[in-house]
Amino acid sequence: MFLSVCAFSVMDIIVKWSQHYPLGEVLFFRGFFGVIFYLFIIPSDRRKNFYYTKRAGLHFLRCAFGLIALVAIFIALRNLPLATVVSISFAAPIFTTIFSIFLLREKVGIFRWLAVIIGFVGIIIITEPGLSSVNIYYIYPIIFCLGLSYVAIAIRQLSKTEPVWLISLYFSVAITLLSLFTIPYGWIMPSLYDLAFLSFIGFFGGVANLWLSQSYKYSEVSLVTPLKYLALVFAIFFGYLIWGEIPTIKTLMGAGLVIISSLIIFRREIYLKKQLTVGRHE
Repeated sequence: MFLSVCAFSVMDIIVKWSQHYPLGEVLFFRGFFGVIFYLFIIPSDRRKNFYYTKRAGLHFLRCAFGLIALVAIFIALRNLPLATVVSISFAAPIFTTIFSIFLLREKVGIFRWLAVIIGFVGIIIITEPGLSSVNIYYIYPIIFCLGLSYVAIAIRQLSKTEPVWLISLYFSVAITLLSLFTIPYGWIMPSLYDLAFLSFIGFFGGVANLWLSQSYKYSEVSLVTPLKYLALVFAIFFGYLIWGEIPTIKTLMGAGLVIISSLIIFRREIYLKKQLTVGRHE
């Protein structure tokens, strides 16, 4: 989990740094180099039919909602402080809890409803909605959480029959194909130095998803889940070091409430002997 958090943090930093490149071009590097990474880890007994699946429809929905989440988080990273984006992104389990009622017909008790309320209060504190000064970019991390929440449920269903690498491979292919449609809007030829950094977006995104899945597979959820909140520490540190961003007291207070909310949800899932893991899956 620690390595996954580090990889996602590095990817976030590069995405924020790449704001002088068109969004579609950055998406291409995330998808294309992600495909290359996953092609290298295909098991030897699946190399001839690695693409085979009986659940194409669910893969399509996972990719569609994943693309919405990915585009939203990339836009947010380019236009909001790093710590703010990371703080709001922790709210994904809150929306997953709500979606699970309708999509999985799960019963949600008073503790998880309390966690949902606490989480929403945290989001409100961070975004500071008001008629006088509305920052439209605050909506994108929330869109990311909504998309990621469905992705978490879809992966939960897909993982019963599909290997993790295949789920991620299809998503990387979908990102690559979508990005190609943005070529007519103008791409910029990167220098060799920038090319290396842009390719790392796909590489770190690929390994982060793999390490995240492995951590939940081989370790107790209760032990590895709290480590993901180190991402906020990294975001504060690198946001200040590179861009001079200093998180406000309200951002830190709201982030604290969102983290408490997420931890309550995870603890209840463990108590109920379920493993509702909401990784970023980008």
